[in-house]
Amino acid sequence: MYARPEVQQLLKPLVVSWGYESELPSGSKFIDYNEWWGTRDMAAFLSVPAAIRFQQENGWDDVRELCHQLASYAQKRIGELTNLAPLHPLNGNWFCQMTSIPLPSNTDVLLLKTRLYDEHRIEVQVHEWNGGKLIRVSVQGYNTKRDIDTLIGALASYCVHPPLT
Repeated sequence: MYARPEVQQLLKPLVVSWGYESELPSGSKFIDYNEWWGTRDMAAFLSVPAAIRFQQENGWDDVRELCHQLASYAQKRIGELTNLAPLHPLNGNWFCQMTSIPLPSNTDVLLLKTRLYDEHRIEVQVHEWNGGKLIRVSVQGYNTKRDIDTLIGALASYCVHPPLT
């Protein structure tokens, strides 16, 4: 890994093994922290065959397609609710199971995220990015159309009538 010297202090390794008290310090904390990882945990690598088998045995291509259809549905319905244009076309391969959808500019994203969870037990990413307000909907194999409709209903009460500010 390479990083310019002026940004090296911004990068933190997931694991620092011998680097905190290096026997032979290099003069660079960046190198000392990142050069020696210690014992590597192979569990994630060893689980890959079982994960592939699980997906094959459970028709995961079909599950992934259903998730994409639900994400598309969410994007379309939220766009209709807010009357805002999507960030990308609704058709094609612009996204799979996760999509970011614009929210009205007067949305208080922190308040919306809090109320969605506290009042409806909906956990969803709501944030500001590049001057806009967005909701990121991520659909997994356990989600249903009912879940998306619950989100749409909750958003309808906050994003449109009245605006959440």
